[in-house]
Amino acid sequence: MESTLSPASLTAAFADLPDPRCLSRVSYPLPAILAMTVAAILANCLSVLAIAEWGADQSPALLAALGFPGGKTPGQSTRQRLFAKLDADAVAALLTASFAAVAQPGEAGLQGVAIDGKAQRGRLRFPGGGGPVHVLSAYCHDRGLVLAEEPICAPVSTDKGEAELTVAPALLRRLDWHGRVLTGDALFCQRNLCETVHDAGGDYLVTVKEHQRGLLQDLQFFFDPPSDEPTWLHTDLRTTRTLDYGHGRTLELRTLTASTDLNGYLDWPHVKQVLRIERTWREHGVTKRWIDYAITSLSPDRADVDTLLRLKRGHWAIENRLHWCKECKDVTLREAASLIHAGHGPRVMSLLRDSALNLLRLAGIDQIAATMRSHSRHPDRAVTLVTHPLTRA
Repeated sequence: MESTLSPASLTAAFADLPDPRCLSRVSYPLPAILAMTVAAILANCLSVLAIAEWGADQSPALLAALGFPGGKTPGQSTRQRLFAKLDADAVAALLTASFAAVAQPGEAGLQGVAIDGKAQRGRLRFPGGGGPVHVLSAYCHDRGLVLAEEPICAPVSTDKGEAELTVAPALLRRLDWHGRVLTGDALFCQRNLCETVHDAGGDYLVTVKEHQRGLLQDLQFFFDPPSDEPTWLHTDLRTTRTLDYGHGRTLELRTLTASTDLNGYLDWPHVKQVLRIERTWREHGVTKRWIDYAITSLSPDRADVDTLLRLKRGHWAIENRLHWCKECKDVTLREAASLIHAGHGPRVMSLLRDSALNLLRLAGIDQIAATMRSHSRHPDRAVTLVTHPLTRA
C-alpha cells in the first residue's frame, strides 16, 4: 500500500499535538501511534492489547502509510503509558477543530446539536484511577458527528445531573453556535445555558419539566388548562403531525403545537415560541400517550412547526445513534466495559473512539458493526479513512 497521506487528514492533524515524551528517546512518532489506534478501532480491535496486536500483524507498506517507516509498532505497555501522559484537553480541542470544518451548517442553517452525558461504567470500580468516569458530549443531529466533549471530574457520589450542569458552560464554549440550535432534555433548561448559546449566535430548543416548575405550570395552563379554569384566548396556534411505524409500536402519532402567545408573558431569556408535543401509540395492544412541553428561541419566520418537530426528534440521535444502540460506543465499541483508568488514558481512548465513529459517518456509513468487521478483513480500508481528507459524504 502506497503512502497517500493527505495534509487534510486526521493523521496529519495529529502532528499538531504536543508530545509529552522525551524527544531523545522517542522511537515511534506520536501522529503514527494515534492514527494506528484509530485505524485499529475501525478494524474492530477495541482494547489496547488488541490494537497493539493488530499493528504487529500489518504489512510494512500499510504501516508506512500510517507513519511507521521501519515496519515496527509500539506494544501495549508503551501505548498505555503514552496515553496516560497525553494532554487530553489538547486532543479534544484538535478533534473539535478537525471535524468542525466538515460539520458546518448548510445555507439553510438550523443544525441541531444535542448535548447529553454518559458514564463509562467499567471504570466505576477504580475510584482512584485518576481519569474522569463521566463525560458530556455535543452531537450533531444531521451529520452524526461528535463535535466536542467535556470530562466530568466530580466524585462518583455527586448527582449526575448536577455534575453535568457544572461542565455544560465549558462544553458550549468549545463550539461555534452560528446557525446551530442547542437541543437538550429538561436538565439543560437553564437560564444561563440558554443565554450562553444565544450570546454565541445560536439558538436553543429545550424540554421543560419539573426542574422549572413555574415555567412548566405556565405551559400546562396555556395548552391544557384544567376543566374548571377559563380557557386561554389563543391567537396563534400552529400544528403539524407525523405518523410512524416500527420499533414494536404501531401507529405512533406525534403532534407538535407551537405558539407565540406567551412571548410577552414568560420570564425567560429570548423565548420566541412555546411548544406542546404529544405522542400516542399502540404497544402490545395498549394505547399509550405522552405529552412534553418545550421552549425555543427560534421565531416562526426562522423555524416553522415542521422544522421544530424535526429538531425535537433529532435530539434523540445522541442516544439512538451514539450512546446506547447497537451501532454505538457502548455496544459496538464496548466503551462501557473499558477498564482503562490510568491518567488521561480513559479520556484519550474515548476521544479516539469518537474519531473512529466520526470517520465512518463522514464516509456515509451507518452499518458500523458490519463495516468494522469488514475492515478487520481489509485493513487497508481502515487506513484509508485516517489518511485521506476529512470531507462530507
